[in-house]
Amino acid sequence: MNWKGFRTAVPELAAVTEERFGAYRHHVLATLRRDGSPRTSGLEVRFLDGELWLGMMPRSLKALDLLRDPRFTLQANPGDGTDLGGGDVRISGRAYEVGEGAAKAAYVKEVEPPQPFHLFRTELTEVVRTYVEDDRYLVVQVWQPGEPLRTLKRA
Repeated sequence: MNWKGFRTAVPELAAVTEERFGAYRHHVLATLRRDGSPRTSGLEVRFLDGELWLGMMPRSLKALDLLRDPRFTLQANPGDGTDLGGGDVRISGRAYEVGEGAAKAAYVKEVEPPQPFHLFRTELTEVVRTYVEDDRYLVVQVWQPGEPLRTLKRA
């Protein structure tokens, strides 16, 4: 499911997720190395035209990881201090490179990234938000395609 589908399925969680990712410029991307071990890298993300886009420098290790194995997890920057302003948000899915064409041209027109670059379109497999409610409860919201939003609350 792409970002537009996620936004339609769970608009409140999508709005919080976009807000968390919009609060800071840099976030953390986890990819899989050739040997299967995790690699984390800094990354800027964009929500444009109903898609979550990942842009990367040419032949960067994170781009090479995604070209080999499209699975990723993207962690929102927690921000200054410890309050996590809106909670901790994580997106998991698969990223597929977009070749030259209308979608990449529209992205370039809007974002004006340094050239050349890799552009990946994402398909979501999970979105998780964790936050504290009323200074008493740890709340975890978990969404997966085709499933209702699950909310777990612990004291």
